Amino acid sequence: MNALRAYVTAVDRMNRRIGRIVMYGIFAMMGILLWSSFSKVGSDLGFDINPSLWTLEMAQFAMVAYYILGGPYSIQMGSNVRMDLLYGEWSDRRKAWTDAFSVLFLVFYLGVLLYGGYDSLHYSLQYGERSPTAWRPVLWPIKVIMCLGILLMLLQALSELAKDILRIRGEDIPREVI
Repeated sequence: MNALRAYVTAVDRMNRRIGRIVMYGIFAMMGILLWSSFSKVGSDLGFDINPSLWTLEMAQFAMVAYYILGGPYSIQMGSNVRMDLLYGEWSDRRKAWTDAFSVLFLVFYLGVLLYGGYDSLHYSLQYGERSPTAWRPVLWPIKVIMCLGILLMLLQALSELAKDILRIRGEDIPREVI
């Protein structure tokens, strides 16, 4: 059980730090979209600015990074959506049993997703895959971020499973506060 506690502490600490940093990515997205608006309207107002081709796609890349790297932190904080028709009335032990069972589906899904993401990343690196847009950026950086985010989500799901096992056994759950 000490190994489970150590795993939970390490993964929760890592995902909390990453999540707290990534949450400021909203400002990067706002800056990119503000520049997009300014560059499109600026030429109409007499400024010598050509509309940027890269802004929409870069905003999409920033949003992918924001959501996928912030997902593990969201799960850790319990901010994910949960159907609470019956769940709210159950005891903590029954909730832990239900969560431990259902997280296995999430782990399977994330494993398949990671496998596919790694395959796609490998293809992108091997062939120098580029986006089919006018800007044509290479795609491997965002695919690395996606694989990293899926891996972090998988580690966090396993951390939640470990917490459920500790709850079922009636043991203390580490609470990481940073």
